Amino acid sequence: MATDVHGPVSPQATGAPRAAHAVHVESLTRSFDGRAVIDRLRLDVQPGEFVALLGRSGCGKSTLLRILAGLDRDIEGTVLVPRRKAVAFQAPRLMPWKKVWRNVLLGLPGKPERAVADQALEEVGLSHRSGAWPKTLSGGEAQRASLARALVREPDLLLLDEPFGALDALTRIKAQRLVGELWQRRGCAVLLVTHDVEEALLLADRVLVMDEGVIAYETPVELERPRAVTDPRFAELRGRLLERLGVDTAADAA
Repeated sequence: MATDVHGPVSPQATGAPRAAHAVHVESLTRSFDGRAVIDRLRLDVQPGEFVALLGRSGCGKSTLLRILAGLDRDIEGTVLVPRRKAVAFQAPRLMPWKKVWRNVLLGLPGKPERAVADQALEEVGLSHRSGAWPKTLSGGEAQRASLARALVREPDLLLLDEPFGALDALTRIKAQRLVGELWQRRGCAVLLVTHDVEEALLLADRVLVMDEGVIAYETPVELERPRAVTDPRFAELRGRLLERLGVDTAADAA
């Protein structure tokens, strides 16, 4: 698998990442005005693994995702990621002057035909809106168009930056299920940045908690799919993660 390399590379980390890793990050530091938002962070993601990243606001989650996406290169350390990667943000970022299918093809090399976009739109259940203008889409439809734009790149790594944050509760549940189905079908590695502990536990193989610029805690999610929030094991993991995030679960229970 071809890789992109960001930042200074140590002799031990040159070349492609080890086969066991879709992402390999070592001693990553990113500073703003002399303050390290990410401080010698280490992270590995396996091929096909779904990883969710939690953390309080300002802990560096979105900064890390932007670095992995290649959108921020002012860093120290080593970052190895697949060349074929795609990112979907909370805001769909559709160009209002281009129809949906043209938005899906934005940035692709060459001159891909509309059928390429239509296939990706069909995969996310939006083929009937291929010729629509973005302003006519609902919030859920716009987010699905954003996912289609990511999937059309056939990514080995899919980066999701709180893609469901602006959706209403019912649309959010549908979007979560869609992402889970797409991941199982595609088999790519996924890194999801989210504030929602339940969302992380419903979707991920492994959940990380970021704090003070490092991965401060991680736990596997060894629950059968589909998962239920009523499962006592789910509730136990949820409580453990909330405590790591500074939420007093005992007070909530009272």
